[in-house]
Amino acid sequence: MADTFNYRIDHHGSLVRPIGLSLDDPEAMETAVRDAVAYQRKLRSTVVTDGDFPREDFRSAVLDSVSGFRRTDASDDGLPRWVAEALPKANGPLVADGATLLAQLTVIAPKVSLPSPAYLAATTFEPGLGPASARELGEALAEIVHAEIELLVSRGVRLIQLNNPLLLAPPADSPLSFEDALAVEALAVRLDERPEGVRIGICPGWAAPATVDRARTERLYTGIPADRWILPYDQGTDAERDLLKTLPEDRDVCLGVVDATVPELEDIDTVLARIDAAAEVKDIEDMAVSPSRGFADRADRPLLTAEEQRQKLVLVETIARYCWGNEF
Repeated sequence: MADTFNYRIDHHGSLVRPIGLSLDDPEAMETAVRDAVAYQRKLRSTVVTDGDFPREDFRSAVLDSVSGFRRTDASDDGLPRWVAEALPKANGPLVADGATLLAQLTVIAPKVSLPSPAYLAATTFEPGLGPASARELGEALAEIVHAEIELLVSRGVRLIQLNNPLLLAPPADSPLSFEDALAVEALAVRLDERPEGVRIGICPGWAAPATVDRARTERLYTGIPADRWILPYDQGTDAERDLLKTLPEDRDVCLGVVDATVPELEDIDTVLARIDAAAEVKDIEDMAVSPSRGFADRADRPLLTAEEQRQKLVLVETIARYCWGNEF
């Protein structure tokens, strides 16, 4: 069994932003974050986040707070393209100041999501432009992210999730090799001292690949010493089950059991049957449930409406209570 604090009802961190909320209005932003915390408590989530409201997209926690990057006019997968012109240097805390407020607002475990250093290195490295290699860029980012994780923990954050949508299916032309990506992520997540209840999670992708290379997936899990793996589990595919079967016994898993990209609600019996199948290969006490991904990777392009999001989160809470009762 994993040595874990369960945080059964989870979500990836990004929520649908209130209409009209501006990044340039700190007073309105604080009010929106307070409302988001109350909203999550009402939905009985076992973690709370700031909804990623203060950031343009899920990468911004790092890109907005370090030097060495330049935003271009191009885009990748609907996100503005950034390039590394020099090795990055942090200009102060990334998101820890906002997380301090989060920790003050509720006794529920505060959670923060960050882009992983390997993901940023793979998507911003430009040969001949600055850093000598994507690995060098990734290691510099890993030191920044690692320092931020330690600061977040010291300020009361108990669950930290690093997002790397490329780990399950790296593009063939990625400038960062798979082995280098594992090494970079491992640098970021290491914690010499871990206060009670602190957990570091990795989300390696929003969806399972068509087929799973089990040897490669085993290297993924053993190469990155994360406590929790946030895995897609909303389509009922063999690949999703293979990702779970390969997970080491001493790691816990958060199953993304509802699709955050479509408004239609999942059939609860179908979801519970999938969880029963998961429990045949993984102790259910080492599991949690969440949506399959964030609801707004980019602030101005939410995947669902606020009401559709609410219904999905209510469904996740209902599923958790079917599985574990009220023992959270």
